[in-house]
Parts: sequence; structure tokens; C-alpha cells
Amino acid sequence: MPDWLEEADLSQIQGKFETGELTAEELVWHYFDRIAALAGLRAVCEVNPDAPSIAAALDRERSEGRVRGPLHGIPVLLKDNIDTADRLHTTAGSLAISDHVAARDSHVAARLRRAGAVILGKASMTEWANFMTDGMPSGYSSRVGQVKNAYGPFDPGGSSSGSGVSVSTNLTMLAIGTETSGSILNPASQNSVVGVKPTIGLVSRSGIVPISHSQDTAGPIARTVRDAAQLLWAIAGRDRRDPSTWSADVPAPPQFRLDALRGRRIGVPRKGFTEDLPAAEASVFNEALGMMRGIGAEVLDPFEIPTAEAEWTLDVLIHEFKADLNAYLRTVRPDLGVRNLHELVAFNERHRRQMLRYGQSLLVAAEATSGALIEADYLQSRRNDLRWSREEGIDAVLAQGRLDALVFPSSYGADIAARAGYPSVCVPAGYTQQGEPVGLTLTGPAFSEARLLEFAHAFEQATLLRRPPAAR
Repeated sequence: MPDWLEEADLSQIQGKFETGELTAEELVWHYFDRIAALAGLRAVCEVNPDAPSIAAALDRERSEGRVRGPLHGIPVLLKDNIDTADRLHTTAGSLAISDHVAARDSHVAARLRRAGAVILGKASMTEWANFMTDGMPSGYSSRVGQVKNAYGPFDPGGSSSGSGVSVSTNLTMLAIGTETSGSILNPASQNSVVGVKPTIGLVSRSGIVPISHSQDTAGPIARTVRDAAQLLWAIAGRDRRDPSTWSADVPAPPQFRLDALRGRRIGVPRKGFTEDLPAAEASVFNEALGMMRGIGAEVLDPFEIPTAEAEWTLDVLIHEFKADLNAYLRTVRPDLGVRNLHELVAFNERHRRQMLRYGQSLLVAAEATSGALIEADYLQSRRNDLRWSREEGIDAVLAQGRLDALVFPSSYGADIAARAGYPSVCVPAGYTQQGEPVGLTLTGPAFSEARLLEFAHAFEQATLLRRPPAAR
């Protein structure tokens, strides 16, 4: 792979395409070679054998004067829980459905194809998006084993581990992850890349192996904020198969002014969020807040969220997982033998050595529910989540402080934003003395993605903190 490609962004690649110095087909083969060379990271579980042919067809389109947009000819990896109607498998990291090939594209995959992207393959992930058991390491699955962080012996971030590692090590330019609570933001932080967790309803959930319809979303992972924005706007939009998108309007794209943070009021919630933050990461985060002040932001530290220490539970995820997963598994071929959560738990028990290295406590807890979503504790927990995260939480503190956004270290604020269904953007903030990446996450109200991306871009361009990992 040529040196100039290591940290190239979308605009640079499109420039090479335009001058004829590079073709989409050549770029795919560059990435195939790179994936093979760094196979020890286990970040990519499968490549698309048709990717070179698809890229060649897109090259022909370009030669005929048809360019679909900024993603034309650009390879994209999809997390292994996102359906693609091709020869790629969709397994959610589990050997239980290792032979599952989706009958139709997810809405995300369909929009990527329409935009001219090349689906390069599937990125590894924490099994069942880390909703299988307590204590499973980020990036572990029965399908691939343990994904590794290229920066050193650090957590690769979960559950979109392979997406984060792949973008950071340039196994792909762009990747799609999914998040229920922290699964885009955390690998973005751990791999010094940009991750966007969208507002629920901005990106369709159809054709994605679920945890919770209340909190699930797909989102982009990229090396720059601009690239992440281009990818987000490509996959955002209404889908007749997903009612959450029906009333959502895609906002206007960000303007990317370098002074976007000047005069903006940014709150720093501490209580309930940063008590467990390691000292080394806290030092990096505090330095990043100083940099934010240096480019004109008014950083209010601390500015607490009153519900941060409310009696939050996992009840919503536990109950919704059974209903939502059972609905998805009904799309899996009957001969695979796993058509519902009960059969999944039984399969894992029959293959304990392969499947239950860390147990399946969350699967068992979800199976014990009715799956009907009419239990009083579920309904009350959902109401509590919305009230505590929105009107008494994020909305309240933003209004009280006349704040433009909240800022958290890494993914420490992911949970409250996830319960609210509100957007967050993670951008590289620096590294500990041991070399572990640390991210800075900006969170705002519903459909504030453009503003958050503008803030993140201003911080990114003023600091230029990202550095690629050494090839391992």
C-alpha cells in the first residue's frame, strides 16, 4: 500500500480517482492486501469476493461521466450484524448462525450501494453486540476470537471493535458500526478515530441484528470528522420498514467553520460519569478541555446532570432483546436450527466449549421474560429512562445552562444519551503516557448531529491529535 494512502481522506482519494492515478478496483486490492497482512488483529472476519468486480463497474461509470457522489468507488466495511444480500454472512459474531446469509440488504447497505460505495466485507464484533453475558471482553466472539488493539495491549473497544480497529489501521477508509450504548463511541475512542452515534430515527434499523429497538442505531466510523459526516449523510433517511424514521427529517449537512466552537457554552458533567475514569485518561481529557478553551469555547466544568445517579436498570434492554431478536431470527433459514432466543441458548449449551467461554447470563435473563413487552416493570423502566435521560436529564441541563453541548471523556456519557436516543460524536483527544488512545465525546439534543460535527471538526483541526498506530 503506498505511503500516501495510509491516512488519506475521502477528498484525497476522490482526487486520485479523478486524475486516473488510482482506480476503485486498485483500492479494493490494496485493502485486501492490507487485511491479509494484518490478519492477526482479527478486525475483519470476512471480505466480499465480489468487491473487485463491483469496484470495476463503478470505475466504468466514472469513465462514462457518472459519479454518484463522495462515496463513489469507496470501500466500506460493515459490522457483522448488518445484513447484506450478497455472499457475505451476517452472524453477530456467533457460530450459532455462522451460515446465515441475508435474503435482502439492510437499509444501510442499500443506501451505501446507491451512493456508489463498495461493500468491502464484514468487520468483527463482540458477540451479540456484547449482550450475551456479563464480563465478556470487548471484541471477543466465538466466530473470530479476540480482536486486538493496534496501539498496544489495550481494550479494542466494543462492540464495534473490528470497525474501529479497521479504520484506525487503514484496513478500510470507512466503516459502519452499531450502538445500543457506547458501541460506536467506545471503539472510536480506543482506536483514535471518529465515531458518530446518531439520533434514533435518523438511520434505519431494518436488517440489523438487534438488541433494543429503543436504543439501537447504526453509525459511521472514520479517520476524520468530514469523512464521518459524508458517510452519515449517505446512510441517513426514511425507510418504510422502520417506523422510527418516518417522522425524522435529515438535517442540513454541517458547514465546518473552523471557529464553530468560539463562544459556545460546553458543559462537563462529572458526578455519575467520571468517578471511575483512570487518572491517565483523566489527565488527557482535562488537557483536551484546555485545548477547547484555547479555541474559544466557554467550558463550564463541572455542570452536572441532576439525574446522573438515578436508579437506572437494564430492564428495557433485557425485555426488548427477546422480542427484537426473535423477530430478526425469523428471517434466518430454518435449516440453521436457531430461529429464536430459546434455541440460541440451547445451542450454546450443547456447544459449551466453543460458545460459553464467558457464559450467557444476559441471554438467559432475556429468555426468562415473556417477550410480549407488556410487563409493568418494563413499561415503568422505559418511562423512567425517557424522563430521566431527556426532560429531567440532558434537556434540563442544556436549558438550565444555556449550553450548546455536553462533553465527556471517551464513552463515559454514552448510556444517558443512548437512553434518550440523542446523538453523540467522538473525536480523538490524545494518548496516555502508555500510548492508549483517549477520545472526547460531544452530546446534544435530538437531531443536532450537524452542530456536534461542526464542533468536533473545529476541535480536530485545531489540535490534529490523531496519529496512526504502528503496523503490527
